Amino acid sequence: MTPDYTPTEIKLRSKSRVLEVTFADGQRFELPFEYLRVHSPSAEVKGHGPGQEVLVLGKENVGIKAVEPIGQYAVKLVFDDGHDTGLYTWTYLYELGSEREHKWAYYQQRVREKQAQK
Repeated sequence: MTPDYTPTEIKLRSKSRVLEVTFADGQRFELPFEYLRVHSPSAEVKGHGPGQEVLVLGKENVGIKAVEPIGQYAVKLVFDDGHDTGLYTWTYLYELGSEREHKWAYYQQRVREKQAQK
């Protein structure tokens, strides 16, 4: 059965610094602001093609000022560092939730490699 990527609830939890997303299939994810910022679907982070990804650093204390709905398919997150160009589709939010452990470990590995190069 294909998961239903439609969120039934999105809660911005500023104090605990997570975006809580519940989907129609019952899955519920707590996505930390830093995780969402460093995995932004924007061209600024993803680049314009394979191998052009940018490693975003120093976002441990980033906040989200607003969650703006985009039609029936996405939200735009407005971060307090001025970043607001990525559209987080329902499918991408689901992917970020379901693959969080793997994606976060890979990000941390890349950060360690970058720091080792200094």
